[in-house]
Amino acid sequence: MARQNLNEQVEMTFLDHLEVLRWHLMRAVLAVVLLAIVVFLFSDYIFEEIIFAPKEAGFWTNRMLCEAGALMSKGLAWLSITVSPTLLCINTEPLEIYNINMAGQFSTHIRISLLLGLVLAFPYVFWEMWRFIKPALYDKEVKHSRGAIFYTSGLFMAGVLFGYYLITPLTIHFLGSYQVSSSVANEINLNSYISTLSSVVLAAGIVFELPVMVYFLAKIGLVSAEFLRKYRRHSIIVILLLSAIITPPDVFSQLLVGIPLVILYEVSIKITRRIERKRMLEAEGLT
Repeated sequence: MARQNLNEQVEMTFLDHLEVLRWHLMRAVLAVVLLAIVVFLFSDYIFEEIIFAPKEAGFWTNRMLCEAGALMSKGLAWLSITVSPTLLCINTEPLEIYNINMAGQFSTHIRISLLLGLVLAFPYVFWEMWRFIKPALYDKEVKHSRGAIFYTSGLFMAGVLFGYYLITPLTIHFLGSYQVSSSVANEINLNSYISTLSSVVLAAGIVFELPVMVYFLAKIGLVSAEFLRKYRRHSIIVILLLSAIITPPDVFSQLLVGIPLVILYEVSIKITRRIERKRMLEAEGLT
């Protein structure tokens, strides 16, 4: 089967491809910078309502967990089981953030602007990369890849929101309140807080790309549904260990983080099985 734009592909040299890639990258970077400027201009709202919100008791997740704990306490009371209604309340104590560098706040402002600019521009950045790769694909590969931008961007954004609304407040509560000794007070540095928040959010966004990664690995034959099913138990153990590391030491928090990751793994198995079924039908000449 001929590739799309085959004549153009043959005539283009390696330097021509680099030139095309350069323009795609420039447009992607420009989109990130423009959105970063917009974020920079709305610094008051960005920092007060988004960046520092997860450490406050009034944050949506913190309130929902506290209310869930109160309801659970009432429910267990009917069974004569006494549980504190504040069991699931997190970030109730004020967490003070300090800056000890002269340019610390300004550099943090720039850093957050670029980070949020990248997150907001992710669909466009991926679209530019897809436009560069697409001409090298077979017509059938392009057909099977329809919706790649939508699903990849959607999963990334879902991971970012999951990391921000669930993992971040749990992590802040655990690390911010953890003490090796009552004589040691926690004074959280601004850079440390921002690093923790950004790494958690971006890591969650990347982890949620698991089905996309498995899709491409299955397409080239490196991963099979049988392999994923065989190591399902091992994967669940790894997921639970990961959940235990990034959440407070209670089962409820670990399940909140672990269940979505297990669901993503199961979705990856179904995707792989579907790809293998299509490949089998093509080999039999039925498609």
